[in-house]
Amino acid sequence: MSQRKKEDVRTAILDAAFRLFSEQGYIDTSIPAIAREAGISTANVYVYFGSKLEVLYTLYEPWLTERLEKLERSLKRIASPEARLERLLTALWRDLPRETNGFAKNIMQALSTSSVSDSYSPHLRELFQGRVAQWIGECLDVPPAQGSIIAGVVLMAFDGFAMNVHLDHGMACDAKTARLFSRMLSGSRAGGDAPAAAA
Repeated sequence: MSQRKKEDVRTAILDAAFRLFSEQGYIDTSIPAIAREAGISTANVYVYFGSKLEVLYTLYEPWLTERLEKLERSLKRIASPEARLERLLTALWRDLPRETNGFAKNIMQALSTSSVSDSYSPHLRELFQGRVAQWIGECLDVPPAQGSIIAGVVLMAFDGFAMNVHLDHGMACDAKTARLFSRMLSGSRAGGDAPAAAA
């Protein structure tokens, strides 16, 4: 019975945090606000989570994983590598930053305001980059090390688009942008470096 109650309280904290992060963002959400929304004391939140960052990471990983799995199913239905890459870039640079009222921006806000004491873990970045590197490697037919480098750059752009999603005049990605970058990347696949120009 006690274990059930603990799980209910933990779920109430996560549900409250998800609502607040989605509505007002990480920076404008406090642990006391999460506690109020969950109907518990602030001290009780710290029984279950060490920090606001830990609450966000607990929410973000399943949120992100669910969307990556959905994206993978979508990519598998596209035969052309260039079209698949375009779909990947559109999903990462346009669709995912808009999902759930721009929920992805919370991670960027959290990391940009965290301190050394917040004990950052690269786990989520590695998970995300690993999946994207695999898809890019398949689309471009490049070695895993190159796929990982390209994926890192693609995800840095994702971070920027996620941060811009709520700005009145923020930069947004459209299909034309994804198509242009897909063509640029596809033009350099399978062959590594371009041959040197004749002297």
